[in-house]
Amino acid sequence: MCGIIAIYHKKKNVASDIYDALIQVQHRGQDAAGISTWDSNRMYLYKELGLVTEVFKANSSLNLEGNLGVGHVRYPTAGKDDVSEAQPFHTSNPVNVSLAHNGTLTNSEKIRSSLLKTRFCQFNTQSDSEVLLNLFTRELFKTNYRKLAKSHVFSALNNVFSQCEGGYAVTMLVAGIGIVSFRDPHGIRPLVIGKNKDSYMVASESGALTALGYNFLRDVNPGEAVIIEEDGSLTSRQVVKDVNHHPCLFEFVYFSRPDSTIDSISVHKSRLRMGDFLGENILQNYPSLNVDVVVPIPDTSRTSAMQVAYKLKAKYREGFIKNRYIGRTFIMPGQNMRKKSVAHKLSPIKLEFKGKNVLLVDDSIVRGNTSKKIIEMVKKCGAKKVYLASASPPIRHQNVYGIDMPAVKDLIAHGRNIKEIKEYIQADELIYQSLEDLKRSAHIGNPMIKNFEDSVFTGKYCTGTVSKKYLETLEESRLDSSRN
Repeated sequence: MCGIIAIYHKKKNVASDIYDALIQVQHRGQDAAGISTWDSNRMYLYKELGLVTEVFKANSSLNLEGNLGVGHVRYPTAGKDDVSEAQPFHTSNPVNVSLAHNGTLTNSEKIRSSLLKTRFCQFNTQSDSEVLLNLFTRELFKTNYRKLAKSHVFSALNNVFSQCEGGYAVTMLVAGIGIVSFRDPHGIRPLVIGKNKDSYMVASESGALTALGYNFLRDVNPGEAVIIEEDGSLTSRQVVKDVNHHPCLFEFVYFSRPDSTIDSISVHKSRLRMGDFLGENILQNYPSLNVDVVVPIPDTSRTSAMQVAYKLKAKYREGFIKNRYIGRTFIMPGQNMRKKSVAHKLSPIKLEFKGKNVLLVDDSIVRGNTSKKIIEMVKKCGAKKVYLASASPPIRHQNVYGIDMPAVKDLIAHGRNIKEIKEYIQADELIYQSLEDLKRSAHIGNPMIKNFEDSVFTGKYCTGTVSKKYLETLEESRLDSSRN
């Protein structure tokens, strides 16, 4: 999962605005950050490992000229944890292009092999984003343009779409054209457009638009490409006609900001509905729990937890103090780092737990080790009973579309039933949201969307092109034992 930004401004340099926008999508990637700009003559680029505020801590690093630019925050799903993998990626063959990408190409190795055979390019990384960049530039070169125009870009993108498999949202700087943005034909990864008086902005989430004073225009449609030219004119084309919209369910569960909308679905309202449905499930199927207090495991679960408490007519309490200077443990590589982070990240407020039947609410349970540690902490505070409810169903399968889920061997729900999971995490009761209710939580927000990308729960991959061999290779690369 990554965060991408693109900004055009009629009059001023955009680097500082891109910096501000990247901070708004920092939750989507904490490994690296970068900005590339274009001033009609030259392309500028600066990127490094670290948070946005760390990468651009020196004023000189923001001295990037140009009224068009793209930005990226990285959370590694493909490639190494190395500065060479930081984005945007840049090439000058056949023209200057900088690319920022969110998602994963599931057939990147096939495309890489094909490109190498043509001797059109050389690769410096293992990143599928570099593959995507070189694929686009090769297809652009094949249009045989004399003077580069929008028609050549759309023609190249038509061939890019026909060859790429997976989930991807992309924004690029193309010299002589402007900003080029597009989204995969399944719309798995989000992408939105905003506008104010003198500028346009493209972003992974609408919350970033709002924070910078942009008016939300619309989502980029699945299989659509949008070009914002150097003079500020906007052109869009539905490049792929036959689309099958499957927005990612996990965006609503965990990744996206609550003030964002994805495909006209409010993330906040979807989480409210998750809490409503989860509370109704508890009332119907677990009537004897006798919950004294409902406590969220911060931060993402707060909205759902409040609704659970409302449904149960129980007290809602903030039971944990969160250290804001520790990143999201879900996206930290290696179990040792995650265990240490949990201990440093959350501190329980003892009086909220002592002598009470406590219902903890989390957005999801991935490896189970964090849940186990938190339940242990709450019991040490003197709780009589500790129950755990998840706003999403059991996560049993790999994600291949841009979320670095652990290997299935590291997933607590893989190969275990709910009773076995409950015993492992030492909860007195364990309640999961049903998949039907999770889908309903999002679907109500936009009844036009009939399907969602739900592979982590079902093992069914909506692109229909994910092979057993690919999953086996991915499994090996994601094992915690290979990362420590």
